[in-house]
Amino acid sequence: MNRRDFLFSAFGAGVAASFPPWAFASPPSNLGFRLTDVTSEAGIQFQHNSGAYGGKLLPETLGSGCAFLDYDADGWQDILLINGMDWPGHKRQRSTLRLYRNNRNGTFTDVTKSAGLDVEMYGMGVAVGDYNNDGLPDIFISCVGQSRLFRNTGKGAFVDATRSSGLFGGQGLSTSALWFDYDRDGFLDLFVCNYVRWSPEHDVFCSLDGAHKSYCTPEAYRGDTCWLFHNRGNGTFEDVTATGGVFDSSSKTLGVAMFDYDHDGWPDLIVANDTQPNKLYRNLRNGKFKDVAVEAGLAFSNEGKARAGMGVDVGDFDNSGKLGIAITNFDNEMIGLYRASAPGVFDDVSIPSGVGAPSRNTLGFGCMFLDVDLDGALDLAVANGHIDETVRNIRGNVGYAQPPQLFLNLGSGKFHDVAADAGGGLEKPRVGRGLAYGDFDRDGDLDILLTTNNGPAVLFRNDQLAGNHSIRFELHGTKSNRDAIGATVQIFAGDLHQSRTVRGGSSYLSQSELPVTFGVAKREKIDRVVIDWPSGRSEEYKALQTQKAYKCLEGKGIEPL
Repeated sequence: MNRRDFLFSAFGAGVAASFPPWAFASPPSNLGFRLTDVTSEAGIQFQHNSGAYGGKLLPETLGSGCAFLDYDADGWQDILLINGMDWPGHKRQRSTLRLYRNNRNGTFTDVTKSAGLDVEMYGMGVAVGDYNNDGLPDIFISCVGQSRLFRNTGKGAFVDATRSSGLFGGQGLSTSALWFDYDRDGFLDLFVCNYVRWSPEHDVFCSLDGAHKSYCTPEAYRGDTCWLFHNRGNGTFEDVTATGGVFDSSSKTLGVAMFDYDHDGWPDLIVANDTQPNKLYRNLRNGKFKDVAVEAGLAFSNEGKARAGMGVDVGDFDNSGKLGIAITNFDNEMIGLYRASAPGVFDDVSIPSGVGAPSRNTLGFGCMFLDVDLDGALDLAVANGHIDETVRNIRGNVGYAQPPQLFLNLGSGKFHDVAADAGGGLEKPRVGRGLAYGDFDRDGDLDILLTTNNGPAVLFRNDQLAGNHSIRFELHGTKSNRDAIGATVQIFAGDLHQSRTVRGGSSYLSQSELPVTFGVAKREKIDRVVIDWPSGRSEEYKALQTQKAYKCLEGKGIEPL
């Protein structure tokens, strides 16, 4: 069955009945945290413009993304929201991305214009990384057409470095992107996802009734390869897509996440493809990658079908030391939740975990692992929303706007959706797309940023009610890349062992903050922390107090922030 078949079929109206009782985890007695919608009081006034005018152009359904980043290096997370624009010939308004500076008092100021980012482009996603190792985060915006690289000047502003960096010229329908140091030379390289070969001039006419245009499914278009750009270390990049082993013109990629799947110290990539097999690019440690998704059990569903992969994230959700993977899919496909069952092999545990059945009738985009209640176990947040506003007229069990989901980790491999009880109107149906986390108020827990297609962005402040503690680490490389992307942090506190990786990208079109946060429940200290840097250096520090954030400088030690 292809996507067109299940998009408009009647299947799924009573699908929950097909799951055994153990597929639904029991709800927790209390949550221990509360979310509050602080968008308005924080001063976030943003409206995504998809450019939709009735022409039903494919990119209108996809955007947009968001990011937490500390662009001015003041220690407080700022917010970046990506925007589209009106199509040529249908100009109604001027719309740009929005950069909001953190005022350190729970509010933000729109600094888009003064930051030099008041530029129109049909933006999709964002990747934040210090590509020139000057201590300041730079911004890559994936776009329809020409994507853009903005270099941080350190003076509160950015300059367009697309042409001078060698990234000018690539035209595509680019989606997610991430920075990572795949050759471990100390400079961040860039991976850019592309969806399908599309342009306004070659838009395909699709119709449900033969007369009125509708949004096409991916099958109507040829795929397009992702791009891999190698950082030369002098501010410029070279396209190594073909020589790096990631060229594949059949891919239809929407999401990408970095992780070290084979534990060899070199970053690999999991790529979520829409109606095409997912990819797992194994780093061969010689500048090349090899797709091993089929062998790893990640390419297809358990039924052997390629699903509509949208967003992806990676995390050690059972504290086993083995990274798990979440991939959001189309409605009637369920979220794919994968757990390592053997070295290099993954099993889809979405149904026994309690994630599968509740996600059957949702269309997921952004997803992220985060410890929302700071109990020491990673939870899973998902942004949902359909691509076609007429879907309710076609299928009674699926809506256009859909509630986000927040799967609380109950332990023993079980999750339960607590979005309806989390507060802040999180359960409100939205046409969700991007999703990111960051501690914008520096109270030690992770707040949530959600974007919607052709709608507003929403900022949820997280407040702890159960008295759980956290410990946070902000890493800076010296021999490694300055952002320490690829570094692994492990903490040990009695019987509690957790692991996090400093990562860019993941989710969908979005990027969460770079500092890593560990929930430790009521513990007032941890026994030790072990940091494995991308350079190969390992450092250990003992007896650290919780409820604190620490700055770690490679080879120079650790100090409270």
